[in-house]
Amino acid sequence: MVSEVLTRGVEKIYPGYSDLEKKLLSGERLRLYCGYDATAPALHIGNAFTMNKMAQFQRLGHEVIFLIGDFTSMIGDPTDKKATRRQRTRAEVLGDAVNYQKQAAAYLDFEGENAAQVRYNSEWNDKLDFQGLVGLASHFTVQQMIQRDMFQERLKEEKPIYLHEFLYPLTQGYDSVAMDVDLEIGGNDQMFNMLCGRDLLKDIKNKDKCVMTLKLLADDQGKKMGKSEGNVVFLNEKPNDMYGKIMSWPDGAITLAFELGTTVPLAEIKKMEEALKWAQVNPRDLKMKLAYEITKINHGAATAEAAQNNFISTIQKKELPTEMETILFSALFAKAKRNADEPISLAELLDGLVSQGLFSSKSEARRLVKEGGVKINGVALSDLKEKLRVTESGLVISRGKKSFLKIIKK
Repeated sequence: MVSEVLTRGVEKIYPGYSDLEKKLLSGERLRLYCGYDATAPALHIGNAFTMNKMAQFQRLGHEVIFLIGDFTSMIGDPTDKKATRRQRTRAEVLGDAVNYQKQAAAYLDFEGENAAQVRYNSEWNDKLDFQGLVGLASHFTVQQMIQRDMFQERLKEEKPIYLHEFLYPLTQGYDSVAMDVDLEIGGNDQMFNMLCGRDLLKDIKNKDKCVMTLKLLADDQGKKMGKSEGNVVFLNEKPNDMYGKIMSWPDGAITLAFELGTTVPLAEIKKMEEALKWAQVNPRDLKMKLAYEITKINHGAATAEAAQNNFISTIQKKELPTEMETILFSALFAKAKRNADEPISLAELLDGLVSQGLFSSKSEARRLVKEGGVKINGVALSDLKEKLRVTESGLVISRGKKSFLKIIKK
């Protein structure tokens, strides 16, 4: 269990894996936290990933703090932002955060002997006077702050960088000092802010805090999925909407999302990776399982099943006609004498389909694939090198909404 906690969905551990492992194996009860700034009326799936990790520690008996950044929310985290965030009022922040604990309860246990704590960082930051702020600022240099990528980009584009933005990592770092924590958890994009807390705790209390950064779920272009990118899934989404939005995620995110956001065993996830690699499974089927698992965590098993049935009846079944042209794999590749049990690349499949009239030419087929106009078993594929395999249920190739062809083994 300790090994899985230290590796599942984990990008990096500071000062190192062995340091945190030693603490966990010693039997020491750690105090750990993750902070959640109130920037929307609901938590989102990225927050769920960190809560899922904290829940793993909670099950091991460690002290978990769910920290609402009501003070830091008023400053605004500049991380990865190309422009200054709008400053928010305390009333706006608290209004957004009112249901955070209720949403977090799907992942963390707020009752019982080892209940997770809910705290607000205004508890100590409101009490910090100007002298105290100057004292915190003295632990960092301007060079440390200005070297961050988003600030360098703004300098190149001659966009303003406001002084209060430099104070954000100080205030987040001070959370670690005020709560005297042993570990902080966050997404990999929060590494700088979390390491500021590690430095402050070391300087002020001579205590070593571990930092655990988690992998980020990204889309096909490598952009993290979140509010700023417009592809976020909020935890208060209606079940059908939550399920449907997860179904729209790129295929490349499937196994990482299982690792970060569910309790599905790692051994099973590894099998999924192999099945996807060799086209032994339709990515849509795994995505349906993923959507079900995440919806189940947030809304319960019965509601998740209903959302899945709704998707099947209203979306999936409408994608395929009841009747379509069918062709044997052996007939499609008669000249090449290809074995239907062996994987075939998307490019090879397209070349074979040109002869069946689904496409007028090889160049047209490739252009349509690039534009997302070709789907294999309901999934748009773009990598011509991607390997496919004809299963017992066959491969359904669709061009747009009207042209369908099913390839079967026999």
